[in-house]
Amino acid sequence: MPAVTQEMVKDLREKTGAGIMDCKRALSEAGGDMDKALDILRQKGQAIAAKKAVRETREGVIGSYIHAGGRIGVLAEINCETDFVARNPEFQELVKDITMQIAWSNPSYLRREEVPPSVLEKEREIYRAQARETGKPEHVIEKIVDGKIEKFLNDSCLLEQPFIKDSSVTLNDLIRQKIAKTGENISIKRFVRYQLGE
Repeated sequence: MPAVTQEMVKDLREKTGAGIMDCKRALSEAGGDMDKALDILRQKGQAIAAKKAVRETREGVIGSYIHAGGRIGVLAEINCETDFVARNPEFQELVKDITMQIAWSNPSYLRREEVPPSVLEKEREIYRAQARETGKPEHVIEKIVDGKIEKFLNDSCLLEQPFIKDSSVTLNDLIRQKIAKTGENISIKRFVRYQLGE
């Protein structure tokens, strides 16, 4: 098992923003394997975020982003627990990233639970009809439809989308990482995207 060096700890800290001792423990637990240590920190961050997710968020900011020479604009309310975190540069950067994501990906919903059952059923019918044209058996068709519905949800729901700056994490994962880092619950309350001519 390779020894955990200061350089390894520094590298992991730069990648994750986690505390020095957390990085050191994760690297020790992972036997010096950087990828495993990243997974350990990510799991720990998600566990912390899950505990904080029930806490109320009454502070925050309304972030805005204008793109394409004023042709696309986004307003989003991002909440946290205290005005101290709301003024924090890292929180401000998260708000900017979220509004950029909305401008770029044009999501229809915040989370999958908001997608009306009627919309899902309509999509299912379309995908089923498309799959039947291939002549595949019915049990295979249902698996194809399920896969396409999952992709539809990933594309349509902001929190499910891969983050535009790092596609290895979803926007929900990014928010959980920030919750673990700030020690406060963070949530997206609402958003609206305007496009010239729409």
